Amino acid sequence: MDSMEMRRNAIVELINEHGTVSFSQLKDEFPNVSEMTLRTDLRLLDEAKRIVRIHGGAKSVQVVIGTDDYLSKRSVRNISEKQRIAEKAVGLIRPDTTIFLDSGSTATIAARLFPDQSNLIYTTGLSCATELANLSKPVVMIPGGTLNRYSQSVCGIGAVKELKRVNFSQTFLGVTSYSSGTGFTCGSNDEAILKETAIRQSDQTIVLMDSSKVGVKGTFNICGLDQVDMVISDGNLPEEFLEECRRFQVKVL
Repeated sequence: MDSMEMRRNAIVELINEHGTVSFSQLKDEFPNVSEMTLRTDLRLLDEAKRIVRIHGGAKSVQVVIGTDDYLSKRSVRNISEKQRIAEKAVGLIRPDTTIFLDSGSTATIAARLFPDQSNLIYTTGLSCATELANLSKPVVMIPGGTLNRYSQSVCGIGAVKELKRVNFSQTFLGVTSYSSGTGFTCGSNDEAILKETAIRQSDQTIVLMDSSKVGVKGTFNICGLDQVDMVISDGNLPEEFLEECRRFQVKVL
């Protein structure tokens, strides 16, 4: 295997690991490779359908095709940041209320930290339900629907219909990315529709999102900042995003 092929394989591995990589990140990872060469690599890898080029970088094919990324891969990224986000989230949960807990790696950590108190919890995340099964006081509901085996979550028309019959005090929403042009997004249309439903049925919508997801244009729109009450992150959100939150009166923790 020559050095060019090794480099391109390394680029694909990097993109698959992170889901989305900016061109500046690529330059940092390959400081001895010229920008022209890196752009050629991305173009040829895109043509070979090994990655998907986007404005300012590249995405993993697994994300773009609608799998919303593999949960097993997401669960080992930015672990300390997700732990902090989850700790903040569970501190907001009030007993004797109805909660929607979205699927995803951060939501799974939140489920692991969930207090053993009286709540009615709806979750579409199988890993979340497994963690919540260790508690004795909450009632845990998994809406019926179609299994997304990649993200280990439930979605589809059956799950949406069930959520439409429930009124939530709080929705804890997982997202794949955010950009000012598209708002909050994810990689599956069915999951985007389900998340929209949970938002409409909730008194308070709280987005769980680490800072690496900001500035990334995703595939399927969920909502804008105007439909969100709070964003819980890792303390490293860019000033531009914080300014947008202030403009829409969205609290940031």
